[in-house]
Amino acid sequence: MTGARGGPGAVRLEPWSEDDFWLLRRINSPRMTEHLGGPETREELTARHRRYLEVAAGRMYRITLAGTGESVGSIGYWEHIWRGETVWETGWGVLPEFQGRGLAARAARAVADVARDTRTHRYLHALPRVANTASNAVCRKAGFTLLGEVCVEYPKGHWSMSNDWRLELGRE
Repeated sequence: MTGARGGPGAVRLEPWSEDDFWLLRRINSPRMTEHLGGPETREELTARHRRYLEVAAGRMYRITLAGTGESVGSIGYWEHIWRGETVWETGWGVLPEFQGRGLAARAARAVADVARDTRTHRYLHALPRVANTASNAVCRKAGFTLLGEVCVEYPKGHWSMSNDWRLELGRE
C-alpha cells in the first residue's frame, strides 16, 4: 500500500494483483474507454492485465478509498521515451460512480510521489486527449503543467491530438 492521504476522500494505492482483473473489466466499458479507442476484446484485456502485473519499470495500482478500502479505479506509471528522453508516463481511470469527487487528482498526486521516490526520471507526463476534459482537469488539479498539444499514437495505429502535461519530479 502506498499514497495514503488523510481526510475525507483520501485514497490509497494498492499494487495491482492477479485478483484485480474484475476492475479492468469494469474500466473496459464504452464510457470509460471513449477517449482511448473504445473497449478492448477479452484477449486484449487479458494481455493488458498481464502487462499490469509485469511492469518492469514503474507499477500499476488499484485506487482504493482510504477509509473503506473500496476499489474506485486504477492508476500507474511506466517508462516512456518522449522526445528523445526517458520519462515516466501516467494514466488512470476512475469508475463512473466515483467520478467528480477529486479521487483521480488525489491518486495522480500519490503516484507522482511514488515516481519521485524512485529518483529515476526528472519528469512525469500525462497525455490525455484534448477532448478529454475530465482527465485534463485532473492534470491541472494534480499540479501538472500544460506544455501544449501533440499528436499521439494510441492505441497502435490510431493518431489523435492530446495535451502534453508534465510534472517535475526533481533531479535524477
